[in-house]
Amino acid sequence: MVSMSTFLLFAAASLALVLVPGPNHLYIAARGVSQGRAAALASAFGVEAGTLVHIAAAAAGLSYVVARSAVLFEAVRWAGAAYLVYLGVRALRGGGGPQPGETAPQPLRAVFLEAMVVNLLNPKVILFFLAFLPQFVDPAAGAVPLQVAVLGGTLLALGLCSNLVYAAGAGAIGRLLRERAGLLGRVSGVVYLGLGVATALSGRPS
Repeated sequence: MVSMSTFLLFAAASLALVLVPGPNHLYIAARGVSQGRAAALASAFGVEAGTLVHIAAAAAGLSYVVARSAVLFEAVRWAGAAYLVYLGVRALRGGGGPQPGETAPQPLRAVFLEAMVVNLLNPKVILFFLAFLPQFVDPAAGAVPLQVAVLGGTLLALGLCSNLVYAAGAGAIGRLLRERAGLLGRVSGVVYLGLGVATALSGRPS
């Protein structure tokens, strides 16, 4: 099992990582600005549902396989970039959230699944579980999958807390911006497109 000193060190390092604004935070904030606090919260839980899948994949060794295969890694990277660009174009065209004259916002279930897909297709998350988390795993301390699950669960809990803070703040900002027609779609669209470009330009695993 993971020793207490290793666990505390990992928790401190993970806390430092989740406190720095990243792509997930920007996505959650954009969703909250465009559709409100409930959608931002759904996005926050969707992102961490994706993290849960990453934890299971890492424990099973799948993240290592993807990261070591140039073909698979490139496929994941470009799929993630294409999906984010699609979200950006949709938002800029008026389909990314409730706009003036739009009667039905995107269902929260769809928002949740969308956020989950965004995180699942994020190659940087795969590399995190390949390059960072294994440094805290000691094969001599017991079952490696269990250690990965414990450490990954710690990261998930810290990430969820951070995401919920951003979701709450984004929902409040969104209420203030709703009076300005067209601004919501442009904000969300630009953020999504930026995330898509950043994903496309992310480096290959060494």
